[in-house]
Amino acid sequence: MPRYYVTTAIPYVNSRPHLGFALEVVQADVLARHHRLRGDRVRFLTGTDDNSLKNVLAARAEGLSTGELVDRNAAAFAALRDPLALSFTDFIRTSRDARHRTGVERLWRACAHDFYRAHYEGLYCVGCEQFYAPAELVDGTCPEHGVEPQPVAEENWFFRLSRHTDRLRELIADGTVRIEPAVRRNEVLALLDAGLPDFSVSRSRDRAHGWGIPVPGDPDQVVYVWWDALGNYISSLGYGEGGSNYRRWWVEGDRRVHVIGKGVVRFHAVYWLAMLLSAGEPLPTDILVHDYLTTDGRKISKSAGAVVDPVALSDRYGSDAVRWWLLRDVPRVGDADFTEARLVARANEDLANGLGNLVNRVTTIAHRYREGKPRPAAPDADAEPLTVACREAPDLVHAAVTDFDFRRATAAVWRIVEEANRYVDRVRPWELARAERDGDTAAAARLDAAIGALLAACRVLARELTPFVPALAARVSEQCVTLSGELPRPRPLFPRL
Repeated sequence: MPRYYVTTAIPYVNSRPHLGFALEVVQADVLARHHRLRGDRVRFLTGTDDNSLKNVLAARAEGLSTGELVDRNAAAFAALRDPLALSFTDFIRTSRDARHRTGVERLWRACAHDFYRAHYEGLYCVGCEQFYAPAELVDGTCPEHGVEPQPVAEENWFFRLSRHTDRLRELIADGTVRIEPAVRRNEVLALLDAGLPDFSVSRSRDRAHGWGIPVPGDPDQVVYVWWDALGNYISSLGYGEGGSNYRRWWVEGDRRVHVIGKGVVRFHAVYWLAMLLSAGEPLPTDILVHDYLTTDGRKISKSAGAVVDPVALSDRYGSDAVRWWLLRDVPRVGDADFTEARLVARANEDLANGLGNLVNRVTTIAHRYREGKPRPAAPDADAEPLTVACREAPDLVHAAVTDFDFRRATAAVWRIVEEANRYVDRVRPWELARAERDGDTAAAARLDAAIGALLAACRVLARELTPFVPALAARVSEQCVTLSGELPRPRPLFPRL
């Protein structure tokens, strides 16, 4: 069976999780569930980036120690599992997980031939944990956070990124490392064509306030938070100890997939790849990039103060409604503006009126006219459009998910709902039942065929919806699978919000 390893970026824990990160972790969860459903062996990693100066400053603002703040907020990220119906198999914390420090130290030593010390003066954005050249600023401010970077002057360790630029360009241009969508791939190629300078991979211990992983052999320096954080994708696999998981999932894995936001493309598609090239380790196979969620046109962000709490949304509307909006309404390219009204409208239109009404109609028909005991019947030629939609859905969904296009994937599933509802209206089971009572045996046979076709469609729906809305898909399956030859009594599937 193929091995599929999927990860999210690990977020800073200067605050609690917001809906922007929920989008990323739900997308990664869909990939994991989809590949499990197709029979692949899957490992799904998420976690938290604890070793950031942002976390140190946030803790001071709250009057807490850094450890107290990161422990509290990291727990909130781990606790997204139930509210968002997540299926991650591993959760790493960079400040607490013993696997991580040994992995970062091994990676540092493996790249030592590409390090040198130099004095540096530059403009540093704490929000991005990144130096910016003046030309990269917008009206003198960070393009991501809209604040003026701080001038910093110190001596650090530098990594020879320039040594690996040409090889990176080749690997991305020929698709060895697939970056989706194409607009992000082109963005990375443009960065490489412009030429990227070497970058600083350490910070003084004083500026880091003593928080972070010390540079091996140089305790006055702390490993740069991005070098530290990027290493989690292999440190979590036991890279530091040469563990078997590292060989199984990274070296010998079939797909090594990173799901990230567009704001961290440079780190994942340039810095991380160069680090792995330097260390002589395999590269990720896929870097899948999503755009941002906004609210009132502003990026949902802890730093910007525009925050939507995914746990509160899930408590109010349920995980299915939250996941469905994130997957059905957010485009593959372009930011998406979130409002609760849009979430409610989408859930009511699709999950309550579309799917919920369909399953209720089908199970009610089966109970009313066959006492919940469907009978075998020959196929109904009039059901052909529905049959085709059911037959084609798995391949269409797989192609869309492979393209990192969740809108297209959910649309392929939704075609079954639409065809099934059209089929009910076309075949009119209530009229067939009336004709059956009048002694029409052909009508009776066609009613049996209609019930069979509709129940089969609902079972396909339950399977194909599982990666997207797992709790709702399970309820569909429960209502449409016969136990000892009989269907359960119909129950409301998804009440209107």
